[in-house]
Amino acid sequence: MKVLATRRYPGPAFEELKDVEIGALEPRADVEALIVANEPIDGGDFPALQLVANFGVGYDRLGVDDLARRGVAVANTPGVLDAATADLTWALILAARRRVVEGDRRVRGGEWTGSWADGFLAEELTGSTLGIVGLGRIGSAVARRAEGFDLQVLSTRRSGGTALDDLLRQSDIVTIHAPLTPETQGLLDARRLSLLHDGACLVNTARGEIVDEDALVAELVSGRLRAGLDVFAHEPHVPQELLSLPNVVLTPHLGSATRQTREAMTRIVVDNILAFERGDDLLTPVRT
Repeated sequence: MKVLATRRYPGPAFEELKDVEIGALEPRADVEALIVANEPIDGGDFPALQLVANFGVGYDRLGVDDLARRGVAVANTPGVLDAATADLTWALILAARRRVVEGDRRVRGGEWTGSWADGFLAEELTGSTLGIVGLGRIGSAVARRAEGFDLQVLSTRRSGGTALDDLLRQSDIVTIHAPLTPETQGLLDARRLSLLHDGACLVNTARGEIVDEDALVAELVSGRLRAGLDVFAHEPHVPQELLSLPNVVLTPHLGSATRQTREAMTRIVVDNILAFERGDDLLTPVRT
């Protein structure tokens, strides 16, 4: 099976692919399988295409409906990145809530003059309320970690849970773990962001488009909210206004960026391709 990968994916499993080429998503008549990382695909550019193996859980940019109409199967890599993304979520919560990055800058800038950081106060986690928007695999992993911080946890779910507006009003920290769909695009708009109380913290390791980015920037520029952001609406572009703000921590889409997780993702991608070649069922199919 002729495979085109958009990059060299990490881990030894990649070497098991017998006929793989690394290159750009340019029209090719011979390519039967693509390995991409949630990148837009024009199915018409690949007339022999039979399979898209997505490196990642989210597949909102692939164009799965068009691929399905063309009879192209799609697989993703769920499960193996839950822990890594949940860990980063907590890193951002702690960094934003306890002003870790601001403190680092003060030390490096020679602004620390006493034995204590007098006047440089943050907010504790213990006793706070954590609101989880989307209690799927990753959201559940975040909730389990919250037990160690003695937090009250609220969550929205596809069925049941706390109503989103109520969750936003009641939470000290809100973290997003919903997939990007037509229903979640712009879910946290200006009205909903205004429901967060002064000093609340918003963390997003899901998709930037779930939040109205302009409205969030306005709230952060005003200083009313704090945030830890790993994803943005127009990656790799980050709104210029955020770069100098002390009340926001920014990371470059690091959710799954651990060696162990990325190698496990490659293992699933390769196993799906090998299964397809054998005529077996895909391990982790995306169903439309």
